[in-house]
Amino acid sequence: MRSLRPMRACPSSGFHDQALSTLCRTHKLRYQASALQTPLELGFRSVTFQYRLSALSANINSRDRVAHSLATRAPSRFLRRAAEVLWETTSAALLDRFAPEMTEILEIAEGHAPPSQSLALYLHWSPAGRISSMVRRQVRLWREAGFACVFITNANPPAADWDAITHEAVLCIRRANVGRDFGAWRDAAAIALQRFGIPKELLLTNDSILGPFLPLPPLVDAWRAGGDGFFGLTESLGGGVHLQSYALLGRGGTAVSEMLSHLAALKDTRSKWQLVQRGEIGLSLRMLRAGVPCWALFGQERLAALADEPTRIRIAPRYSSAEAFARVPFNPCHHLWRELVEGMGYPYLKTELIRRNPGGLPGVEEWRRVVPAAELPIIEEHLAMMGP
Repeated sequence: MRSLRPMRACPSSGFHDQALSTLCRTHKLRYQASALQTPLELGFRSVTFQYRLSALSANINSRDRVAHSLATRAPSRFLRRAAEVLWETTSAALLDRFAPEMTEILEIAEGHAPPSQSLALYLHWSPAGRISSMVRRQVRLWREAGFACVFITNANPPAADWDAITHEAVLCIRRANVGRDFGAWRDAAAIALQRFGIPKELLLTNDSILGPFLPLPPLVDAWRAGGDGFFGLTESLGGGVHLQSYALLGRGGTAVSEMLSHLAALKDTRSKWQLVQRGEIGLSLRMLRAGVPCWALFGQERLAALADEPTRIRIAPRYSSAEAFARVPFNPCHHLWRELVEGMGYPYLKTELIRRNPGGLPGVEEWRRVVPAAELPIIEEHLAMMGP
């Protein structure tokens, strides 16, 4: 059992929005064996969440994953998806060979935030290049959690937005929109290492999430209570057990070194599927093989246990028992988004789910019911900037 940490008041610096600052001022946090309990107001209910680290489910084998993938789709849909992946990867491979995309750094601007031995690489993109108030706040909250943020954009922000974000970041980088998240993190890491050296903590994150609409410090504190290792928010079994890459933290020399080596070795491709396999899934597998402890704050098994029987039947009718469902490769931020927020204190919603709901999941249109009213305007503004 990990060492206990004493009770302390929730840090309120940086939570200037009334709803969040009120929560931090009026409640206390308790650490116990890398777990964190905090009472919060969520919608109309007062609830207590326990933020507890869960080890990755490394015992899920390839045969299990294929079988359980079939459980979430009709055979015809599974075959159609396999054909789509084959077409996407084949066409991308041909284009990459005969017309390769070249990464290009277009601009580097010095930021006004101080450097730190905790480094965050934050990726942004929007159709018109706008940097929303929500994105600026996300960067600020990471900075107030102790991270020096390198802001990377794969877009072309207006001058006013570009100037505003320099006040929250230690460095700002504008680059060509090549290689998606991992390509951007790779290029930014190379620049940051030259300027700031190797950090003790390395955070990879992006703007693909809406929020936070609950306080961020308890989650970061729970990560740090776990000591050295590789940490994420949500665990997924889809394509192989891994931590989802919108928020990944490496702590300690081994984890940070493995992250930097993984980024440096990545090659750009037009194939989104290949980038996910090599980048997101490949990074977690690399950590597991290197013996780095890998932890999720919102682990698969604990989240699956919150799904009621009708939900389990809807997602995986052939694996709908509580025990079998825990091994189904659902997307936690899509299939069980409401259980994450209401049952576990998850402070985000995935932007893609709210904008497009690609799986046609029921009930997504009710997302505003789980977000504190004071947080809705800044999220609505961001969604408007992203377009339909």
